[in-house]
Amino acid sequence: MLNLERLRTLDALARHGSVSRAADGLHVTTSAVSQQMAKLEREVGQQLLAKHGRGVRLTDAGRLLAGHAARILSQVELAQADIEAQRGEVVGEVRISAFPTAARGLFPAALTTLRADHPDLTVRTWELEPERGILAVLRGDADVAVVLDWSNKRLPVPGGLTKVELLDDAPDIAMPAGHQLADRPEVELEDFADDEWVSWPEGEFCYEWLMFTLRSRGIEPRITHLAGEHHTQLALIAAGFGVCVTPRLGRGPVPDGVRLVPVRQSVRRHVHAVWRTDADRRPSIRAAVAALRAAGAGVTAGAAGE
Repeated sequence: MLNLERLRTLDALARHGSVSRAADGLHVTTSAVSQQMAKLEREVGQQLLAKHGRGVRLTDAGRLLAGHAARILSQVELAQADIEAQRGEVVGEVRISAFPTAARGLFPAALTTLRADHPDLTVRTWELEPERGILAVLRGDADVAVVLDWSNKRLPVPGGLTKVELLDDAPDIAMPAGHQLADRPEVELEDFADDEWVSWPEGEFCYEWLMFTLRSRGIEPRITHLAGEHHTQLALIAAGFGVCVTPRLGRGPVPDGVRLVPVRQSVRRHVHAVWRTDADRRPSIRAAVAALRAAGAGVTAGAAGE
């Protein structure tokens, strides 16, 4: 009989593409992964891995068994979800990822709610950009991911995942206090066609959104500085180095010398929670999503009251 944990190791290797990344995903050592695979090869009587440069690749038999492993593990997850749903208790562990401003803006309230309402539930969180968060859910490394897209650029959500909206996040343009548009009640992105921009790092979803949006309006942006953290972006703006789009969720204190002006056009960030549909009945996931939605409602109510 095939060992479930060894199938899980094979599945991780197939998904992650290397022994080291599989070990990271499984939270074990690389030697533990190698040992499990050696035992699995003895069980099936076939070679599942072959050397490929400095790494390894799955053989034909390995890919065949990995496909079965993915389906078996999905069925196991369904069984676990059904058992948890029948028991109706919010226990065990739930793993939640979020992009940085959502982690800062939503996690404190959501985790406080979960700790108060479900003291027997262990919650683990970490920061991941939206596309990596979706991949983590697909791989089984995360149970829930908080992700985002924009009103004019949607983030593709693969089949097999469920998505629910948590809140809409209106952005502002951050500019030096001495900027010629700093006293405007509202601005449009086109107003900054001649400005230098501070942006998210290349390859991130929000960077691609900014490039797409400005170019669609006939602007070839001059992006001179890249920073992943909004605090770093705002510090550069305070020092006079361009302008940036700064959403309100999780923004925190604004440095002296920075003026924030709302964008007139209907540009919005949509913040969602996503999870595997086959785990939908797990009480822990339902509780986590409910806490995130409540945190999002709190952010929306707070913004409306300002």
